[in-house]
Amino acid sequence: MPPRKRAAAAAGQGELLSVSSTKEIQDILWKAADKLRGSMDAAQYKEFVLGLVFLKYVSDAFAERREELAADPELAQIPEHRRAAFLEEKDEYTEKNVFWVPPTARWGYISENAGSAEDGVGALLDTAMDEVMKANKTLTGVLPKIFNRDNVDQKRLKELVDLISDARFTGHGDRPAQDVLGETYEYFLEKFARAEGKRAGEFYTPASVVRLIVEVLEPYEGRVYDPCCGSGGMFVQSGKFVARRRGKDHTHDIAIYGQEANERTWRLAKMNLAIHGMDPKGVGDRWADTFADDKLPDLKADFVMANPPFNMSDWARKSDDRRWRYGVPPQSNANYAWLQHIVSKLGDRGSAGVVLSNGSMSSKQSGEGEIRAAMVEADLVSCMIALPGNLFRTTSIPACLWFLTKEKARRGTKALEDRRSQVLFIDARSMGMMRDRTERVLEDEDLEKISDTYHAWRGTKSAKDKGLTYEDVPGYCYSATLEEIEKHDYVLTPGRYVGAAEPEEDPDAEPVEERIARLTKELFEQLDESARLDAVVREQLRRIDG
Repeated sequence: MPPRKRAAAAAGQGELLSVSSTKEIQDILWKAADKLRGSMDAAQYKEFVLGLVFLKYVSDAFAERREELAADPELAQIPEHRRAAFLEEKDEYTEKNVFWVPPTARWGYISENAGSAEDGVGALLDTAMDEVMKANKTLTGVLPKIFNRDNVDQKRLKELVDLISDARFTGHGDRPAQDVLGETYEYFLEKFARAEGKRAGEFYTPASVVRLIVEVLEPYEGRVYDPCCGSGGMFVQSGKFVARRRGKDHTHDIAIYGQEANERTWRLAKMNLAIHGMDPKGVGDRWADTFADDKLPDLKADFVMANPPFNMSDWARKSDDRRWRYGVPPQSNANYAWLQHIVSKLGDRGSAGVVLSNGSMSSKQSGEGEIRAAMVEADLVSCMIALPGNLFRTTSIPACLWFLTKEKARRGTKALEDRRSQVLFIDARSMGMMRDRTERVLEDEDLEKISDTYHAWRGTKSAKDKGLTYEDVPGYCYSATLEEIEKHDYVLTPGRYVGAAEPEEDPDAEPVEERIARLTKELFEQLDESARLDAVVREQLRRIDG
């Protein structure tokens, strides 16, 4: 390596070793990885970087498990050769849901040989990816083998491997390496989404929107399904929700089921789930189109979360599909195909949160109005939320959230409020904060206000624990009856129902009666002055004529 480049690489490593926060590590790794972009297309580059992060994760998790085994006091009592063999027992890792990593695929081996490998570091990484996939059936066909291609700068790749090797993914308080690496993976996903703009919609939903869906649905336990799962963000946030509310020991109280049509995005989802300690088998062993080839035809989920492509016109439509219980959706727009597919997947007490374009709330084209009316009359719609603009970098189309449920009655021991024949409307268009000139994010207080409103309306345990009760707030929320919705021709736009916000009263403001009397007096005085001036003008005009 030329002296200048070697110095730059060493400086980067020194900088990385001197930082302690996860955010600083992420920023440095991103800048280093960005140098490798070269002639790669965006999709390949995304796989490239996230594949490296994933390989580091499985190797670190393997090393942590190995250290646990080595620390067992009983192991010290057996001969050294048997001890070494025991540490290489595959079952000792897989039974703890740790991926088996063959010796030449472990990060320590890669780091040590990156500079001396005969065929270069790229070939070393491709071989490692292949070995990990062969050793773990759930990862078959998932990991990228693209590191030894002609468009990859091998010198910069070596520098990136060195930086990742030196990154301190451990030693962040009581946070395990898995959490830090998981956050790094999410960070890179967001960075790629921001860089790719509209093309990122297929794999990324803004974190604040995902969190809002999760906070409203509260998926503590049961089956969680996403029919267009992208990179798996809905599942990851559901796991985080359970860990935050009930502890990490309960994250396996939810079982995930998903499907993704895009091969590269499906790979991202598999890696994302694995790196967060979730079962990658949940998104199947192959990518597939949900409409043309539903991989989970008999699934009945407790929770469904989805951000399907907005207003999709190129989709596999069959007019006799049994999923179209409320009307056959038009070929020109799949919005109501997604909604009905999701309803078909709900269990008897299931609920769903779906991101759709605002047009879905009011469209009457090609029978969509009739389908919407049928769904409302079936009492499937629980809540409609109008979202603020600029939340999605991937589209300029305004968006909303549909919340559906199979049961609105008072529910057994949970004693929820009886909300049959009612729909909650929330207008959140004024919420959020602009991160920059083009992107808005919902902040924690916004998410709490919206989810608290829903839970107060529904009477959930979380609302009762906070002592919350529901009441309509002009300009923000309103609980409408089906009769009221029928009068609005089944249009579900929250603005039609919540009305205008009441102006805040100013304690120093002039009383209304006094203000009316004052303004009336001023008006008469102005009219009198107008009449006087009119007389003066007329008199002047007569003199000119005379």
